[in-house]
Amino acid sequence: MPLPRPSSSCPRTSDLHQHLGDLLQTEKGADVVFEVGTQTFKAHRCVLAARSPVFSAELFCQMKESDAAAGGGIRIDDMEAHVFKALLTFVYTDSLPENLMSEDEQGVMCQHLLVAADRYNLERLKLICEHRLSKCIEASTLSTILALAEQHHCHGLKKACFNFLSSPVNLTAVLATDAFEYLNTTCPSVRKELLAKLGTR
Repeated sequence: MPLPRPSSSCPRTSDLHQHLGDLLQTEKGADVVFEVGTQTFKAHRCVLAARSPVFSAELFCQMKESDAAAGGGIRIDDMEAHVFKALLTFVYTDSLPENLMSEDEQGVMCQHLLVAADRYNLERLKLICEHRLSKCIEASTLSTILALAEQHHCHGLKKACFNFLSSPVNLTAVLATDAFEYLNTTCPSVRKELLAKLGTR
């Protein structure tokens, strides 16, 4: 007589992200410490290295091994602590915390995270930031976002900025700001490209 089949079905979603998130929170087995501003963050080399080739190179080179063996932390001076915390959360859970930022702060935070994602070669995080920033484009933010897109090779975000300027109303609003002066200082090539596109209309 055949045995009855189990009634339960295979779960459709994985809870791996939850377990790794718990690992980050509890710091159990952590073997590396980052010093960012006045805060310290404990993490796991193997997780960081598996997620980011940049972390892998930094954490497993001889210099970092010696630093860790001596009990010293890895100092990061060019990033704010709350940005690095969000970066770590993404590395472990493949998502950003829901309470990461208010709606008003989302644009600025995503700019910082995009820079961090590009630095550590976290392509999915970079795309998420691009997508969110594309919804933050307005006359007052256009120049900053466009310069960021050019500097970090975000082609989709750059296209979104140009699409925004295709509207005469938006273009007039941007021209009333110091956007072109800012672009001339930060990304002269983009300013030239933008003027060329506007000149062909």
